[in-house]
Amino acid sequence: MRTACDDCLRRTELIAAMAAWLDVEWRRRSAPSGVLSLPDAALLALDRTGRAAQRYAAFSPSRARARIVAAELTAVCRCEPDYPERLRELADPPAVLHVAGRPRALEASDCVAIVGARRGSAYGLEVARTLGRGLAAAGIPVVSGMAMGVDSAAHMGAFEHLRTQVDAPDASYDAAPVAVLAGGADVPYPASRRRLHAQLVQHGCVVSELPPGFTAYRWCFVARNRLIAGLAALTVVVEATARSGSLTTADFAEQLGRPVGAVPGPVTSRFSGGTNTLLAAGACVVRDSRDVLDELLGPSSPRVEDSPSAVPIEPRFRRLLEAIERGHGSLAELSTDPAATRQVLQDLTDLELRGLVRREFGGRYLRTLEGR
Repeated sequence: MRTACDDCLRRTELIAAMAAWLDVEWRRRSAPSGVLSLPDAALLALDRTGRAAQRYAAFSPSRARARIVAAELTAVCRCEPDYPERLRELADPPAVLHVAGRPRALEASDCVAIVGARRGSAYGLEVARTLGRGLAAAGIPVVSGMAMGVDSAAHMGAFEHLRTQVDAPDASYDAAPVAVLAGGADVPYPASRRRLHAQLVQHGCVVSELPPGFTAYRWCFVARNRLIAGLAALTVVVEATARSGSLTTADFAEQLGRPVGAVPGPVTSRFSGGTNTLLAAGACVVRDSRDVLDELLGPSSPRVEDSPSAVPIEPRFRRLLEAIERGHGSLAELSTDPAATRQVLQDLTDLELRGLVRREFGGRYLRTLEGR
């Protein structure tokens, strides 16, 4: 198993040792990346208690490696040639990447970050899920934070496509998804996403700059966002309030000179405040995976033609889709004639199998992006 060098492992231990202090310092500075780019001696000088210095002096590389092996992680340090080149462009590239799963998943050069609200609307979650599925179909890896809401929905959408492509449980994917965590890569966060974490470890990878078992502080989530932006060639914000933390991912992408896209939303929804502001500032409009591929690869790319697109459907199906889009998502609203209910149910099942609608909790139907 690959192991990181002593100096990089020691640097990681120092960041972990000063985590509580960084939680305060991170909020004091206008440029958070300035903290993590300080050399070891400068960081140690900021801790007046001396506890971090004691821990730093007592650091044992062999014990650090033993913990990494015990957690079934792979450590890749920035001294190694297979450290992701995109991360080297950061002002403060992590000393070590702790990887659960397949380190080769980090080698993709055309990853797309999909981020957004933790408590997104049904609209935002459906868009994220469809984008993840469409990008996976085009062979584009999805990078996100595995958080509740938009992040998890994007990864789940990718797996909806990928699990249909590979039969073997341990097979690898061309579009292996990547999750970046604020805490240790070996600890599913949030815990409710334990199953998704296991899928990512099995078929893609989960990454953290912090050592195994580490419990995240508040600053770690913003630090995590810079890694999401750093790994991605393009960052897409699906849904975000005006003060959403996911907007920091877009900020980091812009600092790196990489494109940012945003999904437009209703001006009456607070969940669209952040994304609509990004669009007004010049972010590219993202309506579906085709828009992402156009921005990432250019409109002439063959993968754009291979991505999911609307298919011709019968007029009665089109009328049903339009009714669902207008908000008439229950069976009672879609069929006022008891004699026609059976046919409507059959049509809804057909549309669901085609991926044009999805049944939500409570039995209501929602139109997907493919159903536009």
